[in-house]
Amino acid sequence: MTAARAGGPDRVLTEDEVTEFVVTQLSTLAADGRSVCVLVPDGTRTCPLPLLIRAVHRALHGRVSRLTILIALGTHGAMSDEALIRHLGIPPGGYPGTEVLNHEWWKPETFADLGTIPAARIEELSDGRMSGDVEVLLNRAVAEHDIALVVGPVLPHEVVGMSGGNKYFFPGVGGQKIIDVSHWLGALITSAEIIGTTGLTPVRALINDGAALIPAEKYAFSVVTAETEGAAPDSDKSPALHSISFGDCIESWASAAEISAATHVTYLDRPVRRVLSLIPAMYDEIWTGAKGFYKVEPVVADGGEVILYAPHITEIATSHPQIHEIGYHCRDYFVQQWDRFAGIHWGVLAHSTHLRGAGTYDAATGAERLRVDVTLATGIPEDVCRAVNLGYRDPATVDPADFAADPDTLVVPRAGEVLFRLR
Repeated sequence: MTAARAGGPDRVLTEDEVTEFVVTQLSTLAADGRSVCVLVPDGTRTCPLPLLIRAVHRALHGRVSRLTILIALGTHGAMSDEALIRHLGIPPGGYPGTEVLNHEWWKPETFADLGTIPAARIEELSDGRMSGDVEVLLNRAVAEHDIALVVGPVLPHEVVGMSGGNKYFFPGVGGQKIIDVSHWLGALITSAEIIGTTGLTPVRALINDGAALIPAEKYAFSVVTAETEGAAPDSDKSPALHSISFGDCIESWASAAEISAATHVTYLDRPVRRVLSLIPAMYDEIWTGAKGFYKVEPVVADGGEVILYAPHITEIATSHPQIHEIGYHCRDYFVQQWDRFAGIHWGVLAHSTHLRGAGTYDAATGAERLRVDVTLATGIPEDVCRAVNLGYRDPATVDPADFAADPDTLVVPRAGEVLFRLR
């Protein structure tokens, strides 16, 4: 199915245009008398979800037998009832006939077993770096609905290339094994090589294979947000959209990825010595706030520094305490000591490598050399930062205006969604 699309990289859609597009597209969907599960991002993505969910509800309520909204947490913390009301724009009394669920990834009974991706396929996708069958577990709410409808943004992503589409199933509401394998596969390739790639990366091929096992029909509204005044992630104003695409999860994603590559990638003529990433409040721990590093590392000169400025962040990763055991290191630090680290969740290992970027490790001497320094200017104590192999700076000493006056420093507001690259 060819995706339909409204908007483009040089446009900003009105709310009426977005609503009309959603209602029109869903009017042709064979949904009458069938159940629909709508998968949406959590609060770590910029997206006008209230606008989109209102339009989806308007188009489907009264037609479908059951309507469920499932928050694709991945392995993030659950959203509170109060946060969900804001996030989805839930009116007093709720959306009639609609159930809202967090993806309770910490509960084994949450999942349905869809089968396996065979070891031979894993070997093929990883060029022999990995092997072993991968069990495909998925939140049973998706498997038990007739139609799965993804609604969310497409952005440059450190693991899969471009987020969105089938990524809302894996890792969005998937089981631990496929999350671990997909993330470690991305780490082996490295974030620097994979981030922002619009083609079929090995990681996206893997999650597409997993999605092919889902019994429900799968569709997606894939959107690309626009940077407009007052629409920052910390603002009460809903962000606008450059475009919205609808179709099956692969075609819709590809349509949006084309737009996102034109709107969410900024090119510099030369590398910079230092980046000050201003981390927005939607990232409440380093596990997600680290995106302020992934998206800027490509433009930092060798020996340079990235400072993550986030006084509001006081935790490294509340749901992933293993990161305190292993700290942050380059890929080869783990690969060359695999017997020591194989028992750690591979998704945690991947996160570790993504935040330290390129580097080398000499197993004979134990010497690790990292391409750039990473410094936290957050509410996390200095001893905790040092213990996980990150630098520390008192956030009270950071004045973004002073940094902006330095010609060798790039200050990135609302860091985490726009990718920076060298021409």
